[in-house]
Amino acid sequence: MSSQANRTSRTLITVWTVAVIVFLYLPMIAVVLASFSRQRYFRFPIPRWTTEWYTRTLESLSVRDLLWTSLSVAALVTVLSVVLAFFGALAFARYDWKGRKVYQRLVLLPIFFPQAVLGLALLLWFSVLGVTTSWQTAVFAHMIWIVPIVILIMSIQVYSFDPALEEAAFDLGATRWQVLREVTLPVLAPGIVSGAIFAFLLSWGNFPLSLFTTGADQTVPEWLYSKMVSGYTPMVPTLGSLTMSGAAVFILVIYLAWLAVAARRRRQMTAPDD
Repeated sequence: MSSQANRTSRTLITVWTVAVIVFLYLPMIAVVLASFSRQRYFRFPIPRWTTEWYTRTLESLSVRDLLWTSLSVAALVTVLSVVLAFFGALAFARYDWKGRKVYQRLVLLPIFFPQAVLGLALLLWFSVLGVTTSWQTAVFAHMIWIVPIVILIMSIQVYSFDPALEEAAFDLGATRWQVLREVTLPVLAPGIVSGAIFAFLLSWGNFPLSLFTTGADQTVPEWLYSKMVSGYTPMVPTLGSLTMSGAAVFILVIYLAWLAVAARRRRQMTAPDD
């Protein structure tokens, strides 16, 4: 009886897992299929296949500008967010100081604002200050929403960090910089890498904040939306497929690099002393 119940449970779990995967990835598969259709609008089954839209997309100067703008915004947001969130996470989860509870509430507040409302508020603020909106202002806007998320991600790792490790390093004569480089950063590295990945992907795919703060510049999500509203072209699913593929490759490269670093550290730890 128990064995039959276990088999039934495993079957139900498998069916549910497959259903969730299909629900999540079927729209993405449809986008990829639409990018290979010769027809302007997607029909299934696809009557005629082609790779022409990939050629046009990769040769388009406007698409290159879009990709460069989105990449510049996402890269800059990632670097600045990781640096700010590192120290913000230490203040959030590591040190006990007066005003910490207030700080913990205030730093998370932007997450709960609708992004469209936050983008409109930033646009009005830029107008009052006389700042011309561009992709640089979009970097600032993205950081307001993304930095608190990265702080939360890093704080999970900080909460599990044992301060005794740093104290032991200080007792052995290490300087503050050596402790930071050899103890704190390696221990918090999983949270830092996870936060960086989230920051890059959230910035790359952000539409509401970019819509209000990029000005004359345009990111990939804005271009996709504008083409869906008017002037649709099969380059839309093609560019969508390319960005999804790029995101998957990005995550895979980060994962493989992390495995390589972890393997090297294990070899260093297990290597016999001379």
